[in-house]
Amino acid sequence: MTASSTRRTTVARSRIAAFGAIAVAGTLLLTGCGDHTDKSSDNGSSTSAGSSAPLASKLPADIRKAGVIKVGSDIAYPPVEYMESGKAVGVDPDIADALGKQLGVRFEFQNGKFDQLIVGLQAKRFNVIMSAMNDTKDRQNGIDSDNGKKVGNGVDFVDYFTAGTSILVQKGNPKGIKSLDDLCGKVVALQKGTTSEGIAKAQSTKCTKDGKKAIDLQTFDTDPEALLRLKQGASVADLNDFPVAAYNAKTSGGGKDFEVVGDQIEAGPYGIAVSKESTQLRDALQAAVNAVIKNGDYQKILAKWNVTQGAVTEGKVNGGS
Repeated sequence: MTASSTRRTTVARSRIAAFGAIAVAGTLLLTGCGDHTDKSSDNGSSTSAGSSAPLASKLPADIRKAGVIKVGSDIAYPPVEYMESGKAVGVDPDIADALGKQLGVRFEFQNGKFDQLIVGLQAKRFNVIMSAMNDTKDRQNGIDSDNGKKVGNGVDFVDYFTAGTSILVQKGNPKGIKSLDDLCGKVVALQKGTTSEGIAKAQSTKCTKDGKKAIDLQTFDTDPEALLRLKQGASVADLNDFPVAAYNAKTSGGGKDFEVVGDQIEAGPYGIAVSKESTQLRDALQAAVNAVIKNGDYQKILAKWNVTQGAVTEGKVNGGS
């Protein structure tokens, strides 16, 4: 696992200030949340390409001609992005649709494993990544956060949301978990290559320095796999982004499976990742993000998914730390 390919990333600043629980219908476990086989999925956007779109002229000529921006995404992270009736839905696909209206192109989501998305971007399998990915300096610079070594060219980000990491436990909190310190010596299951994994590793190191046992960290390709372990009682907690944790607590088992405990841990931006050489595309996306913030479409989308406290006021480039 490298910093250039990890999710929402190692020791990265995570997500948002607290907001109300997500109330979107649907289950998160054992349902069609994406099969990670790199299949394409139309997120429902149907914008018509052409010069009639306000920002079409800002796009690179090849993308403008194709009428499509191909998006790499791990489409198994409700409510940010997940599969429903064969389509990618959620916060990211809705924002992508709004951006497409400004740019005169369609955003086509392609499903893949999170920890391979940056590799896929650098291999030009898609044009951008939009997958609840934290904008971090390590990702920008192509640094492996585990060892500090340079492993790639890095990517640029156009920031569009903020969120923090939360601790999810079984309903009723039978193990009495209140903070990261309570995880020392216990089994924690979560998705590999994520910001949450970085936080858990850092906490495990702190545990041993404090004379306690390290965290028994179990990582999985997808968050639903980690959640299943928690549901079965094989782990005491899962760490994931607050909007996702709140959604899981609200929907899984009709709200009877999980609950969120403690305060959010750190906070930082989600960014649309673009190759370093794709500066024209990056700047076009930044202009589109700022346009949908200005015209109110952005706020309407966040309100639809009950994540308004994650709103940003402008689409910064490489604003993460």
